[in-house]
Amino acid sequence: MSYADGVIRLIPEPFRGLALRHSEFIKFAIVGGTTFIFDLGIFYILKLSVMEAKPLTAKIIAGVAAMALSYYLNRQWSFRSRGGRGVSTEAVLFFVVSGIGVVLSFIPLWISRYWFHLDAMHHSLTVENIADFVSAYLIGNLLQMAFRFWALRRWVFPHEAPEQDHPQHLDDRDLETT
Repeated sequence: MSYADGVIRLIPEPFRGLALRHSEFIKFAIVGGTTFIFDLGIFYILKLSVMEAKPLTAKIIAGVAAMALSYYLNRQWSFRSRGGRGVSTEAVLFFVVSGIGVVLSFIPLWISRYWFHLDAMHHSLTVENIADFVSAYLIGNLLQMAFRFWALRRWVFPHEAPEQDHPQHLDDRDLETT
């Protein structure tokens, strides 16, 4: 049993049932939060150093690095009980879906920078950084997250294992014996 499944077992009813029904999404969101911080760190390290004049390139590099980490964490944890495809097919589909997600995440940044001109040349550096954060990380990542959760379940990890293979589908009888 994973740490998250153990924590879910400690949640009082009626919330435990809700958490059990949505444990896959909860794990996906935790992986997303982890890769969000990873992506954010790489983006700002690049943007504030060697890629100061190329924020879109910095975002793409950060997004690709976060995507690789996301595949590993989602395969090993979030969607561990799903499958239905060979590893190479699954990986290719994951990166295609995630690539679409990266594009979705930087479209708001592009709009912010090149349509609304929210950059240091037209505004202050503070306005630029706030606009970059809101557009790329809040709006862009929410778009990306919704699309990726739907697409990963639908195409990449389409088949769910039988009920008895899911530790997150424990009922009250199982909780009494542990």
